This record gives sequence, C-alpha cells and structure tokens, in this order.
Amino acid sequence: MILLDTNALLWLLEDAPLLTERARRLIAATTTHYSAVSVVETSIKMTLGKLPPRGSVALAAATAGLRELPLSAEHAEAITSFPDLARHDPFDRILLAQTRTEGMRLLTSDRRLLAAAPELTIDARE
Repeated sequence: MILLDTNALLWLLEDAPLLTERARRLIAATTTHYSAVSVVETSIKMTLGKLPPRGSVALAAATAGLRELPLSAEHAEAITSFPDLARHDPFDRILLAQTRTEGMRLLTSDRRLLAAAPELTIDARE
C-alpha cells in the first residue's frame, strides 16, 4: 500500500510530468491512498495564495480511484517516532507517521523524508 505525499498527489491529479512513469505504474499496481492531511495542507496553501485555486482535492482524488486515509490520534502521536524531523514541515511529519502506523510506503519527492526514512519512502522522481 502506498500513501501519496501532497506533492505526489497534486502531480498525479494534474498529470504533471514530474511524477515519473515508474511512480505511475506503482500507483496503478497497488492500493494507493491520499491523506486528509494533504487536503488540509492544500486548502491552507490555496487560502494563502501559495497554490492556485482548484476544485475539491478530495473529490478529485476519489474520482482518480484513490482511497482516503483519515487522520487518527494514533497517527498524531506517532510523529514522535521521527525526532530528527522535529523542525521539518509538520504536514510531512504526520504523513510519514501515518505511513509507519499503517504499514505503508510514502511516495514523495522530499529529499529530507527520503533520507530520514528510506525504509518508509519511495522517490516519486525516480
């Protein structure tokens, strides 16, 4: 099972060339999830003008056949599993915590996450 980092989710939904063919094949071949955390992150960034306005990310993800992964208290507490990332983006940390808790792999292009948890991550650009 795969969880998409927010960047990988947006690349998939926009059919962006940054998401490699290998990553697309992997998404197609396994159960792939998006997190409610990514919906929060994109909503905040759209409100701040850091992302262009778009329709519902959750609806687009569901239409693409992705499964939603809600945020749980167990996920929230699991961010303590990554003390080296304490000052890193909180959205990325919770996505990584969800990945570990649910026994998934995180498809991401974030070099810091790839380096900090290679056993939990897959590079979306390779």
